Amino acid sequence: MDNGILFSVMIGTLAAIVYALRVLVLLERRMARVDENIQKITFRIAQEEVKIEKEELKIEKLVGIPPKPKYAKHRKRGVAKKTPAKKALAKKKATKKR
Repeated sequence: MDNGILFSVMIGTLAAIVYALRVLVLLERRMARVDENIQKITFRIAQEEVKIEKEELKIEKLVGIPPKPKYAKHRKRGVAKKTPAKKALAKKKATKKR
């Protein structure tokens, strides 16, 4: 009698493991499909961006606007503010030169 119960528990455990592996495989396939769809969408967006940039260049040429450099800096670099210590050093250097 004990062997029958032990055998049924083992079979149940193996069935649960097989089912869990099946679920994992299905989820992995679904994730692979999602990844493929994301790649397709990004490729389409990149193609649209190229088209838009070409049209923008055509319009700029027609209007007479000079083309922008490819890798324009997005922010202006300003002069760093001088701290009081730096100001004092600058004054000392300026007075020594005179």
